[in-house]
Amino acid sequence: MIFKDILEMKKNLLHPEFERLLNLALQNQSFPTDLLLIVINGFFKPLENPNMPKTIPYVIGPGDIGHSESTHYSFIHAYRDNSIVQLTHSEYLNEVKWRPDRREIIDEYIQIEEFSIQIEMLIYLKFWEADLIIKNLYQFVTILNGNPYEWHFKISESNRDKEGHGTRQEIIRKDIRDKVKDISPILYQTIKDSYKTQIRNSIAHSNYSFQNRNIHPNNFIENDVASQLKYLSFDDWIDMFHNTLLLHNEYIWLKNSINNHYANLAKAGQDLTLRITEPSKHQFELPIKYREEWDDWRWNIK
Repeated sequence: MIFKDILEMKKNLLHPEFERLLNLALQNQSFPTDLLLIVINGFFKPLENPNMPKTIPYVIGPGDIGHSESTHYSFIHAYRDNSIVQLTHSEYLNEVKWRPDRREIIDEYIQIEEFSIQIEMLIYLKFWEADLIIKNLYQFVTILNGNPYEWHFKISESNRDKEGHGTRQEIIRKDIRDKVKDISPILYQTIKDSYKTQIRNSIAHSNYSFQNRNIHPNNFIENDVASQLKYLSFDDWIDMFHNTLLLHNEYIWLKNSINNHYANLAKAGQDLTLRITEPSKHQFELPIKYREEWDDWRWNIK
C-alpha cells in the first residue's frame, strides 16, 4: 500500500539531495566520464579468445545484471502504479482503529494490508539485493569521494569469497551507507532507516509472521546487535518501504539524468572517451560514441 502523502513528504527531502549529489559528483569525479560508466555498466570480462582482433576485456552494456534490473523494474513500476491508497496515512490509521461495530470492515482492511506487505517484501529484496543497484550505488559513492570508477568491482557471494569487494550487506553498510555519511547525512540516514539486515534475512528466509498489525521476524538474537528486533509494526514497515520505494525512484532519476547529461554533450559534437583503471592502477582511455537513434553508447574503436 502506497500512501501518496508519505511519498511526497519524503520526496521533498530526498529529491533535492539527489540533485545536489549529482552536481557534486560531476565536480568530484576524477575523470570527466566516470559517471557515464554507471549508466552504461562498465565491467571487466576475461577474453574467451584473447587472439581475436579488436577485442578488449572491458565491456559496456547491460549484461545479465542489466537485463535482471529491467525485469524487476517492470514489477516494481506496476506495483507503484496500481497500489496508491486514496486515503492519507492518518486517515487510514483511523479506518483500521479497532471498534467492535466495524470488526468485519477492519478485518478486511488488515487482510488487504497483509497481502500488500507480502508483495512489498519482495520489492524490498528486489532493491536491496539487486546486483546492479548495489554496484551502481557503490560506484556513485566512490565517484562522490573523488575515486576512479572500479571496472573490476565484484560482489562476494559468501564470506568465504575473497575475490569480491564484500557481501551485499557489507557493501551496503560499509561501502555505501558509511562512506556517504559525511557527504550526505540525509542519504546516510535514509539508508540506515531503510536497510536492516535482520529484516532482510527474515524476508529472504520466509521467517516471519503477522500478528495484530505487527511483523514478527522470528530471528531475534539476544547477543547480536544486528538482530534485536522482536517485532516491527506495520506503520514502521510503511516508513521503511516508502524509503526504499523513493530510493528506487531517485536511483532511476539519477541514471536518466546522467545519461541525458552526456548525451547532450555528444549531440553538441563533443568527443568522449572512457578511462579504464586496471587493478595495477595502470590507466588508459578508449573513445566512445553515442547513437542518438537508439539512445545508447558503443565503443568507437576502428
